[in-house]
Amino acid sequence: MRVVLLTMMLCWALGPGGVAAQVPADSKAAPLSADPALEARVLKIAEELRCLVCQNETIAASQADLAKDLRQQIREQLTQGRTQAQILEFMSQRYGDFVLYRPPLQLSTLLLWGGPFVLLLLGAIVLVMHIRRRDPQAEPTPLTPAELQRAQRLLDDAGDPT
Repeated sequence: MRVVLLTMMLCWALGPGGVAAQVPADSKAAPLSADPALEARVLKIAEELRCLVCQNETIAASQADLAKDLRQQIREQLTQGRTQAQILEFMSQRYGDFVLYRPPLQLSTLLLWGGPFVLLLLGAIVLVMHIRRRDPQAEPTPLTPAELQRAQRLLDDAGDPT
């Protein structure tokens, strides 16, 4: 649990608005490739992949060391002539479907895709059953004579200003 919290704090500190955003602009690293078209393709593919350290950022946005390594790996594969689909397939085979921001619909991810709708449906069913179970015609139980006397005494005492 501590590792998860430390990782989340690190991602927050390095993410937008964190410590990394306060670094002067002239000290930021230049792109690793001199070819802007290649860098654009790297970032396009990196936007489709989840940072395995931060888990809430793409590897294009993350400054984690693993994200930097994955961007470099994408860059190398692009220079070797691989397509975006081949690179995404490679990353999925190596790290699992979790690395994809849009995992494919298959039996193992069916709960991921349908789970929110199933929970919403179950909640609606429970709500309807609860509402139908209430009896709008039900009258409150009458007070016993002792309860009526006590209530009357309390009212009389509250009305008396002495």
